Amino acid sequence: MSRPYQKLVLICVHGKSCPQQGALDLCAAFRQKVIQLGIQDQIRVVKSGCLAQCGHGPMVAIEPSGEWYCAVTADDVEPLLEGPILADKPLPRLRYQGKKDGKNVLPRDQWPITATTDPS
Repeated sequence: MSRPYQKLVLICVHGKSCPQQGALDLCAAFRQKVIQLGIQDQIRVVKSGCLAQCGHGPMVAIEPSGEWYCAVTADDVEPLLEGPILADKPLPRLRYQGKKDGKNVLPRDQWPITATTDPS
């Protein structure tokens, strides 16, 4: 069976921490780079629901490889595209391995939250 896209890039933009860690900006950067490279017919960037790894985000999951990447920023978009997404070569520095299967949520006081908008 053929697939409409070679790869899906799922970016958690919901949940408790990923939105506060810049996930929406990351999603926009991914989409912009995919369009810039002219590969939007091969790679689909999708906003996902919570991936239940709060505090480790923004989280990015790549399908069909099933690899997950954590603490991804806009600066990581190009290396992720060039490595795991287009060349099937993992990017060890961002590769996520949860301590256990299922939820791996850090206590709220350990979340590395970065402000993405001015709250005033």
